Amino acid sequence: MYIKPVKVTRLKMTDIESDRISCFPDQLIDKILSYLPIKDAGRTSVLSRKWGKKWSIQPNLVFDKRSVSTLALEHLSIIRHKFLRMIDRVLLLHSGPINKFKLSNSGSNIMGVNSLADIRRWILHLTGSLCHLKLYYCCLKPPMTFEGFRNLRGLELEWINIHAPNLKIFHFFGNFEDISFENSSQLSNIMVILNIYVHSERNQRILHGCSNNLLKLFDHQPHIERLVIGDYFLKYLAAGVVPVKLPTPYMNLTYLGLLINFIDSKEISVVLCLLKSSPNIREFTIFAIEKQPGLLTPASYYFIKYLLLYSPVLENMIVKPTQNVKPELMTKLICFKRASSQAEVIYRGKDS
Repeated sequence: MYIKPVKVTRLKMTDIESDRISCFPDQLIDKILSYLPIKDAGRTSVLSRKWGKKWSIQPNLVFDKRSVSTLALEHLSIIRHKFLRMIDRVLLLHSGPINKFKLSNSGSNIMGVNSLADIRRWILHLTGSLCHLKLYYCCLKPPMTFEGFRNLRGLELEWINIHAPNLKIFHFFGNFEDISFENSSQLSNIMVILNIYVHSERNQRILHGCSNNLLKLFDHQPHIERLVIGDYFLKYLAAGVVPVKLPTPYMNLTYLGLLINFIDSKEISVVLCLLKSSPNIREFTIFAIEKQPGLLTPASYYFIKYLLLYSPVLENMIVKPTQNVKPELMTKLICFKRASSQAEVIYRGKDS
């Protein structure tokens, strides 16, 4: 029996049909790459010529535990070496501006204390175009030649240990869960505006052996001259057991500014602790948060009385309530006994 062979006709596909992935618009490719871990984004270079170097011009770089391939039996030191060298290679091959750089050691411990030199090198590399910097669970030790990020608009820190022996001024606006000033004993000017603080069991566990955040941060800062505590930072400092007085007094502190909630007794305790530990304060600015309108509620009234009684070098106290108070109340306030013979109480109505 004879079977006639069947002729197979091969369909010719156009270049467009055979390589549809190369026809993706640039915006779509960028969107796809933005959702991939950096190690997977780099692998897309084999898909087509158009995708070849797309990963190397991505403006947002995220390095975390998903960024490095690991084997179950690999030693932690090998994983750390892979992770650090991978970041070096990405930064070396990256050819476009870097707007966002996120480095996270959360939940992985892939960065040890020996990575300080690497972080310093990356920081210097990023000073030019970086707009957003996110550091999680890292130790930051800025290089001596570091002059700041000229274009930085956003900074996020979480569990950051700042190692800067010569740092004198630290101003922070934003959010963090925990912060430490270890090895930064030369600080003289500190301003922290904390946008939000969540009181939780986790916050209590990160006191690192200290009974209170106030002790953890400021017990070894003898050179502070100016301290500004804004928004929720006072609530952060009140976590734990607030001491009556700091072990080491702030002899150089002359200015203290803060935002306080007089309904919160823990916040009041922090302020009293700072005042008792700072005998040379000459200027003290308070912005009050209270459920009742006006500054001179009973809590704030007695607080002012206490300040006048225990501030031996106070020169001026300016009282500016959000609404005008009764004249007899102001008379009592002005007649309060004072520790400083030069202390003057200046009342400014809400319209002044």
